[in-house]
Parts: sequence; C-alpha cells; structure tokens
Amino acid sequence: MIQLKNISKRYNDGFEALKNIHLELEDGKIHVIIGPSGCGKSTTMKLINRLITPSEGKVHINKEDIAQKNPVELRRKIGYVIQSIGLFPHMTIADNVAVVPKLLKWEENKIQGKVNELLNLVHLEPETYRNRYPSELSGGQQQRVGVIRALAAEPDIILMDEPFSALDPISREQLQDELINLQEELKKTIIFVTHDMDEAIKIADNIILMKDGEVIQVGSPDAILRHPANDFVKEFIGKKRLKDHASAESGISMDIEDIPTVDEVMIEKPATAYPERGLAAALKLMEQRKVDSLIVIDHQKLLLGYAPILNVLGQYRDESKTLKDVMQPFSFTVQSNSPFTVALDYMSQHNLPYVPVITEENKFLGVITRGSMVRLMADVFPTEGEVI
Repeated sequence: MIQLKNISKRYNDGFEALKNIHLELEDGKIHVIIGPSGCGKSTTMKLINRLITPSEGKVHINKEDIAQKNPVELRRKIGYVIQSIGLFPHMTIADNVAVVPKLLKWEENKIQGKVNELLNLVHLEPETYRNRYPSELSGGQQQRVGVIRALAAEPDIILMDEPFSALDPISREQLQDELINLQEELKKTIIFVTHDMDEAIKIADNIILMKDGEVIQVGSPDAILRHPANDFVKEFIGKKRLKDHASAESGISMDIEDIPTVDEVMIEKPATAYPERGLAAALKLMEQRKVDSLIVIDHQKLLLGYAPILNVLGQYRDESKTLKDVMQPFSFTVQSNSPFTVALDYMSQHNLPYVPVITEENKFLGVITRGSMVRLMADVFPTEGEVI
C-alpha cells in the first residue's frame, strides 16, 4: 500500500503545485493519474521515489515513511519508465536491461537469465535483440526495452510517466495491450501518468483525476464514467457517442482456385473485453472502437461470448452488472486453418456481422467480418473494376 498523506508542494516563487493530497494506492493494481497539463500529476508520481520532496505531508510505502530511507536505495527498488525512454545509446539492449541488477550486485548468470526472460516477455527474441543497440530498434521496440528495464530488478512498484505518448497510435495501442498482459502475469503496483482519458479507461484499475494541484475524483473507470464528480470531470471525459453500425448484406460470389484460410483473412485485434468489465466502461470502449458489440474473453484468451450494445443498455442502470451478466454465446465459430468459405457460408446463411476464429482449445484468435471479404476481393481483383 502506498499512502500520500496531507501532501502539499510549494516552490520558492510561491507556486503551489500540490494542495493537500490524500491518496491510498492499493498493491497489485494499475493506478492512472490523469489531468490537463500542469495539474500536478507527474509531481505527485515523483513523490513516490523522492525525485520530489513534499513541502508538507508524508509518503508511506507499506507503512514506512520514505523520508527516512536512503533515496538511492529507495529508487533501486522502484522501477521507472519515462516518455523519452532514456536508454543508454552506447550500451547494448542486454546491458541496458541489466543496469540495476548489476548495481545490486546480482550474480552474472542470474542477470543474463533475467534479461532473456524479460525480452521474451515482450516478444523480443533474445538471440535477435540482446546485442543490438537502441538506435537499431524502432520507437515501440525501444519503449518495450524501457518497460522491461524497469522490471529487471523485480520491483514491487513501477512508475510510468507518460511512457507511450511519443509513439504513433498503432505502437501506442500495442504497448497498452502489452502492459495489460504483463500486469495480468506480474501483478505489480503501477503508477501511470497520462493526459489521455481513452488510455486511462483502457488500462486502469483505478483513476486519479487531477486539476490545479488537487485531486478531483478517484475511482474505477466504470465509477468515474457513471458518476463524474462535476462539470470539469464531464468535460474532461467527453460526451459518450454511441453509434450502431448496420451491416449491409454482401452479394459477392467468389471463384478462386486457392481458397485462403480464415487465419489469412481474419482481423486479429477486434474489440474485446474481460467479463469483469463494468457496463459504463464497456459502452465507452464501444464508442472508442466504433463497434456495436464486444467480444468477451477470459484472461487466458478463451472465447466466452459477446455483448451486444442493446444487452448492455438494457442492464446499464444496474451498477452491479458487468459484461458477464449481459453476454451471450456465439451460435457459430470457425476453427483455425478452416477455409475462408466456411465463415462466408455462416455469415451469408445466418446474416451474421462477423464470425470468431478459435483454436481447438477455444482460444480466441480473431474474427472474420464483411470487411474481411472486401479486403480479400481487393487483393484478388485489384484492377478488375467494380464488383456488383
């Protein structure tokens, strides 16, 4: 448990960056601090590793006052990821990841084993990436290295100061997914600073919304979406715009010698959610992804069902309900490596907007949609004129 008690921060020029902050941050959760520029969110986060000291108040970690601890030793036990990544350009990726374990005088075999383990964890093959230098990696790959470097010394607490904001939208979304998956496995206490509400809603267990050095509202994404504390919170979140998308019938007939498999045509990252997600947060996700249903999977990516927007709206007023309560099973699925025509037949005969693709063990892989058909036709007949 991290506790910030009666925290204020004033600078010599009289500026009051933080005003009487009280926070309790539960272990093993992602706590997102969010607000407009200059609201004090990064200042609040930096109190936890003593990069900034409060003018008044105390910070406790596991009931111990961190002001009584050696700041260097404290920081070596807290992971830290920043926007600019901060990799050492003259050091290999392996050496960058190993910096803190070496300072802690770990045995060399243990260090190298941890480096390999962490690279595998973020899908960077050690044999390929260990001996490369930061300049040889993409921005997204560098940021992955920045994240695992913060994990290398096995800290219980990780601070992340707008770590993905400099990345392109695709890399940013991939790293958000990566962080959620890592947290499912590692259960660290993560303090994550952002100014992006969509990012906060996607990754947070707990959101701390700040303005002008004060905490305005604290709660789960679902609670804040349902019960914004005031007009500022409503404005910062933005009005929900729920859009239903009608699916047009496709009359395309295909005559292709080599029928592709569903794996070659499917969309691999449709809008998915866990069954525990609250309904307000589910509606916000539908708005962000511009879909009228969410595919529900468990934490092992097993397919559970889907939640149409009408089911969600029908139970929305009951705040105890989650997607588990409103989802329904799929009537039709296709297994990996099935011919694409199997999914096409299901969609045509039963007027389905999409069909999930699964493994024999029911692990969710992706979906076949009408858009999949359009893309396939564009690939097969790139210059053949109009399809009627």
